[in-house]
Amino acid sequence: MRRRSVSLLGLAGLLALPLTVLPQAQAADGLVSSGKAVTASSVETSAFGPGLAVDGSAATRWASLEGVDPQWIRIDLGADHTISRIKLNWEEAYGKTYRIQTSADGSTWSDVYSTTAGDGATDDLTVSGSGRYVRMYGTGRGTPYGYSLWEFEVYGAPTGPGDPGGAAVPFGSHLKPYAAGMLKPSGSQATLDLKVVDYYNRWKAAFVRQNCGNDWYQIISPDADHPYVAEAQGYGMVVAATMAGADPDAKKIFDGLVKWKIDHPSAINPNLLAAEQDVDCRSVNGGDGATDGDMDVAYGLLLADKQWGSTGTYDYKDLALKHIAAIKKDELNPTTKLLKLGDWSSSGDQYYYISRTSDWMADHFRAFRTASGDTTWDAVRTAHQTQISRLQSTYASGTGLLPDFVVDTHTTPKPAPGQVLEDPNDGAYWWNACRTPWRIADDAVTSGDATSLAAARKLNGWIKTKTGGDPNKIAIGYKLNGTQISAGSEAAFFAPFAVAAMTDPGSQAWLNALWNKMLATPIDTSSYFSASIQLQVMITASGNHWVP
Repeated sequence: MRRRSVSLLGLAGLLALPLTVLPQAQAADGLVSSGKAVTASSVETSAFGPGLAVDGSAATRWASLEGVDPQWIRIDLGADHTISRIKLNWEEAYGKTYRIQTSADGSTWSDVYSTTAGDGATDDLTVSGSGRYVRMYGTGRGTPYGYSLWEFEVYGAPTGPGDPGGAAVPFGSHLKPYAAGMLKPSGSQATLDLKVVDYYNRWKAAFVRQNCGNDWYQIISPDADHPYVAEAQGYGMVVAATMAGADPDAKKIFDGLVKWKIDHPSAINPNLLAAEQDVDCRSVNGGDGATDGDMDVAYGLLLADKQWGSTGTYDYKDLALKHIAAIKKDELNPTTKLLKLGDWSSSGDQYYYISRTSDWMADHFRAFRTASGDTTWDAVRTAHQTQISRLQSTYASGTGLLPDFVVDTHTTPKPAPGQVLEDPNDGAYWWNACRTPWRIADDAVTSGDATSLAAARKLNGWIKTKTGGDPNKIAIGYKLNGTQISAGSEAAFFAPFAVAAMTDPGSQAWLNALWNKMLATPIDTSSYFSASIQLQVMITASGNHWVP
């Protein structure tokens, strides 16, 4: 049998409770566990992830770490259900002593079945219970190895429209399908989802913090000018709301990020987030806002409203609408309908007609329009899409690349002629614009919009040809004519092209190569920027990005 070393992801505490064995039987309720989000105490290797126990295939399986008790595998049904039947299809490594448990919150568990005499093969069990979460909790292995299930099936029925405390769109549910014709990396959906959850867990360990007390959560930014920057908090809010269902702490993390946002208001518009905080969690550098962070904060709040509703500790919808209105008031140029760099830029200053292309998030504009009912956001989206097409055709006809910054937005918008804010490469495809294939294609895959599709496909066609289909040849930065700026390989530059590849029916092999490149790249714990971009790209590539 298997003999490989693996990493232990975590073990639950051993409970000592009296157990009652229930008879096996059949129930009429439907299968409710197929394709749902699954986590486990450990995996033997990444080839035996927990999602493989709910993928409907008797040829794939979850396997735990060998030789260690206890172990568990947990299914998130996405909402409260009555549970009437459990079917366990064991591999050779079976549980002799185990329990079936249910929970409403993923923390407090109730036994609905237990045995000390399991003998492997198939256990088809009649149970009576309810909950959103169901787990097999093994305390005694039937072999020297671990626990391994070909399939873990839960039968039952939802108890109503859904548990208000649970996520409406749990990660891995794929309730928001993409536009027709969009690609995903090859492999089972459960395997794709598992890879994202694995990367998320590593990202969370590296960057999610609870510093300075006050019930705050923060995303730490070791590669930024300050320990905490608004861009990172925005990424964290979007990620936490999206990963609900895979991470039982997602709402707690999100609420801690919301409290951080509330307690660190912009000095210019208090409904926006101050851009930078120091090691003592105090806002610095004037305490004004940055558009990129504010765009994601507002979007994350809209996701949270759809996931959990707005009747809890925080009224997500109200906070989102105030944030959206503040972006419109102080971070949008009312003449050009293009985003400004932040709320600190005002009419008459040298930055007023400069815009950052990586802030041009068409799917966010769509969400703002839906939530607010304000048709201005339709005009804003059109203005940004028009400039993307114009910049591609006028300044990057062979590549489709966008510059970090665009100047003269009130006359004839053009790439920055040199350093206008950050770097001599402000007019090149550099550390800001590297995100544009992801941002443009996020809208293309979710909406099917023809303008976004054309822009994404132009980028995809060029980079695939430029590299000969080898992601390892994606450089760090390019002039708009495609001339390489710097050698090396960085997730912030290669990962975003995977979303662009999804838009081209002829790019399956290229998408697979990009996906495999991401899987083979260790998480860089010194760079929240690259790791956060890759995580969000993987969320989209696996079919889990959605627009509230």
